[in-house]
Order: sequence, then C-alpha cells, then structure tokens
Amino acid sequence: MNRSAKIERKTSETEILLQLSIDGSGKSSVSTGIGFFDHMLSSFAKHGLFDLELSAKGDLEVDQHHLVEDVGIVLGEAFLQALSDKRGIARAGCFAFPMDEALSLVSVDFGGRAVLVFDAKFAREAMGELQSDLVREFFAGFCQGARCNLCVRLLYGGNDHHKCEGIFKGFARAVAQACEIRGRAAGAVPSTKGVI
Repeated sequence: MNRSAKIERKTSETEILLQLSIDGSGKSSVSTGIGFFDHMLSSFAKHGLFDLELSAKGDLEVDQHHLVEDVGIVLGEAFLQALSDKRGIARAGCFAFPMDEALSLVSVDFGGRAVLVFDAKFAREAMGELQSDLVREFFAGFCQGARCNLCVRLLYGGNDHHKCEGIFKGFARAVAQACEIRGRAAGAVPSTKGVI
C-alpha cells in the first residue's frame, strides 16, 4: 500500500508544492518563508511519522494569511488523496499532548465533513514570525482540504510557543491514529453508510 500524495497549487497569491507519505518515518523538508511555521510543520511530520516535503511561496509582503491558509488546504488535500477511499483506517483519532506547562487536546475524524472547532488563545500577536491568529486559519484550511472534523482545545498553558507547539504535536498524533490501519477492519470502509 502506497499512501502518498503530491499536490501542486498555484494561485495569484501562492505557489505550493507538497509531497506526503503517510507511512513514513518523520522526515521533513519544509520551507515557507515563515520560520516558526516551518518548525511547527516539521514537528507535525516528526511526531506523526509522516514524510513531508513542502516548498511554499506567497505574497508575504501583503500578509501571511494567504500562505498559511493555503498550506493548510494543500496539506489537507494531500491526506484526502493519500487516504483514498479510507478502507481499513481507524478514521478518528484523539490525543492529549503535554508541552511543559501547556496541555492541548486534539481530535480528528476523516469522515467527509469539514468542520473546525478551535478553542485556543495566544497572548502575543506573533510567535517568532508567525502571526498568532493564523494558527486557526491553518487548521481551517486543513479541514477544508481534508474534509475532516477537527477539534482543537488548549486546556491550559502559559508560554505561547509551548501552547502552539503542543497543539501541532497533538494534531500529529491524532492524525496518525486516525490514519492507522485496523487489522480487524478487513479493509472495510469505516462508515455505516459504506462510503465516506
């Protein structure tokens, strides 16, 4: 089984090339022009054991919004493509990730509907170069691209870096759980409808 995808997206605002292997070892090469965002995406790959290659350029002279949102969309589309008809997968995953004094809870369901619930606040306007309000927009883009339900809740925390990194690592582990092949499922589609 080769659960991988290659997505290229070009618009007047962004140019993105992304390659994903779900059954990887956590290797990544990420370049978006936003250092802290690169760090979060590399952490996502490492903790989910996904192989990820991402090159993204955008109109950063305008704002980070287009680039961050579009990277989320493309990453979601890559999971949608790589999971194909979703036969045999767990479909849903949930993980509570502690990052020093911060604790995040992330749940995902690759059930075909795009819904995001994001309950996390950051004290600072930016973490490194990444504008804090765009963390939510990244996950909204991912939900749109992957057609998944995603619930992100920051239970507590003090340092914004720890809060954000804990969320991305919890996201990685929840997605990895959802993508796992269940032996007893015998390749069945994980839905009473028979399709997702």
